[in-house]
Amino acid sequence: MSEELKDPVKMIVTPVRCEYKFTPGVASQKFLRAIEKGKIFGQACDGCGKVYIPPRGACGRCGRATNREVELKNTGTVVSYSVIRVPSENISVELPYVAASIVLDGADISIITLIQGCAYDEVRIGMRVEAVWRPEAEWGPSLNNISHFVPIDEPDVPFEQVKELS
Repeated sequence: MSEELKDPVKMIVTPVRCEYKFTPGVASQKFLRAIEKGKIFGQACDGCGKVYIPPRGACGRCGRATNREVELKNTGTVVSYSVIRVPSENISVELPYVAASIVLDGADISIITLIQGCAYDEVRIGMRVEAVWRPEAEWGPSLNNISHFVPIDEPDVPFEQVKELS
C-alpha cells in the first residue's frame, strides 16, 4: 500500500446549494396570493372532507379536485416536533430550537414551522399555538410571512385526538 493511503480521509466538507424555481399551479397561486394579504386558505375535498394546506388542487387521499376554499385560523396544535441542536449556516435561530409539525385549526394536514416564545423542553404534542406574522412590509407570496408560532393559553389537545395527524 502506498504511503498516501495509510491515513484514510475520514471527512470532507462540501458546500451544497439547491435552488428550485417552479411555476405554481392554480391552487398554489390562490394560496400564495391569500397569504400575501395575511390570510391562510386551504382547500377541502368534497369526497372525504380533508382540508389541505398548502392546497395542491387534488386530494391526496381520494384523488378528487379540491375546489372549495376554506379560510383557516392562525392557531393550531403541535402534532410532532424535533429539538434542533446542530448549527447550520443558513439558520439564524439560537440553538437549541424547535421545528414542529402544526395542524392549523380547520386543516387536516400539518405544516412545519418554528416554535418560539417558550423553552425547547416545554414544547409537547398537543400544545396549542398561534402564528406570529412578520411585519407586513416584509410580506410576499410565501408561507415565510409567518415568522414562527408561540404557545397560547389553551388546554392541550389530548394525544388520542392528534395521533392520526402526525
